[in-house]
Amino acid sequence: MHSPELLARIAAAKRVVSAQADVLIAGFGKTESNWKGDGSRVTPVDIAISEAIQAAIEGEFPGDQFFSEELTRADAPIPVTSRFCWVLDPIDGTNNFALGIPYCAISLALLEDGMPVYGVVYDYARRCLMHGGPAFGCFDNDKPVKVKSSPVDHQSLLGFHSPHEKRYASDAAILIERFKIRGLGSSTLHLAYVAAGLFDGTVDHNVKVWDIAASVALCLGAGGELRYLNTELFPLRVFDLKQARIRYYAGGAPMCAALAELLPE
Repeated sequence: MHSPELLARIAAAKRVVSAQADVLIAGFGKTESNWKGDGSRVTPVDIAISEAIQAAIEGEFPGDQFFSEELTRADAPIPVTSRFCWVLDPIDGTNNFALGIPYCAISLALLEDGMPVYGVVYDYARRCLMHGGPAFGCFDNDKPVKVKSSPVDHQSLLGFHSPHEKRYASDAAILIERFKIRGLGSSTLHLAYVAAGLFDGTVDHNVKVWDIAASVALCLGAGGELRYLNTELFPLRVFDLKQARIRYYAGGAPMCAALAELLPE
C-alpha cells in the first residue's frame, strides 16, 4: 500500500507537467536563446516552465526540496535533507527546442529518501505523457509499457551521444559496429524510450542528474536495468550544479549483459 503522501505527490507531478505542455508547444522553434557560463543554451521558456512548476509544487508541498537546472543557484552542493525532493529539467534538449527539432521533453522526478520513486516526462515529439516508477510500472499516456527483453543483435536500437571526453571515443566505435545508433539530442528521451520499449538500450557519458532522474524511475518501473560506470547516482545526497558528468548504460537484461562485456568499468 502506497502512502497518501506519495500518491498526492504523484498526482501533482502529472498535473503540473501536463499544465506546461502547451507552453512548450507554443514556444517550440520560436524563442530567443541565451547562453550560460558553461556554454549551454537556455531560453525564456526554460525559465518560465521552471518557475511555474516550482511555484505549483512548493505551494502544495512547502516542506519538500525542489531542485532545477535553471532555478537552483548555489556555489556549493546543496544537501538533500527532506524526505521528498523534486528534480526538474524544464526542457531537456534545449538546442533541439530552440532550433525547431522535435526531440525535447519536460522531465520531473520525485525522489523519496534520495531514491527516484516516480518520474513524469512530457515527450514533445510524440505529444505523450510518460510516467511511472519502480513500484508502479511505466505508462505511455495510459498504456502500460515494458523494456525490450528480446535477444540483442545488429538490428537492436541504441541511444547514444558522442562522448564529451575524447578518452571515451573508442566506446563509440565499439557500439557503432554492433548496433543501430540513434542520437536524438535528449538524454531524457533516450532513457525514456528504453522504458517504453522503443530503444533496446542507451549509453551516455555526458549526463547530469536532472537529465535522467525522471527517466530512471520510468526505466525501473518498466523492468529495466541501469549500471553506472563512474559513480553511484542514487540515493541522491547532494544536488550539485557542478557535478561531474555521469557515465551509464541502461536497457533490458539482454542489452545490459551485452554492454557489460563491451564497456568494462
